[in-house]
Amino acid sequence: MSAAFPDFRLGAVLATSFTGTLSERHGEPVERIPVPHRLVDWLAVYGLAVDSCTAAQLDRARELRESIHEAATAAAVQDALPAPAVQAINECSLQGRAAAILTPGGKRQWRLSPDSRVEDALSVIAADAIGILAGERDGKLALCASPTCQAAFFDASQSRTRKWCDMNTCGNRQKKARFNANQRKNLRPSS
Repeated sequence: MSAAFPDFRLGAVLATSFTGTLSERHGEPVERIPVPHRLVDWLAVYGLAVDSCTAAQLDRARELRESIHEAATAAAVQDALPAPAVQAINECSLQGRAAAILTPGGKRQWRLSPDSRVEDALSVIAADAIGILAGERDGKLALCASPTCQAAFFDASQSRTRKWCDMNTCGNRQKKARFNANQRKNLRPSS
């Protein structure tokens, strides 16, 4: 990965990790797939290797990302899923040619053919989002407690009480801010 681009924020859940390719949505947004070849890089990290990506395919990927984010945010706050987001997710799911395979360890893995396109990889992401939004996975959708992030994430922790989309970024930043505020408060002279 090139140092000229922000690092990917990788997670265990494909669909919500994909929405994390745009972070700090309520602060200074960080676009982690600003050019087509970065989408190719991100897909390869998740085992969805494709040879190339056009600007139009990147636009379609961003549309899917935002649709998943909108639907996941609505689900996390127990609102109705937005119809345009549902439609975009369903359309992406229908356009792909990917196969589910069973690994020797008993896990499902997606396999693309050697001539797969970005649309095939996006269909896998859309299918993962559908599984999460339909409640087929053990866990719940939640929103990051960071006021600048508020990303939707899938909480599969035992207690289902995670506060941060990523402890190494949002969680540490919030804990550091709280610590610094307490330090400043303790340094003030008492009246």
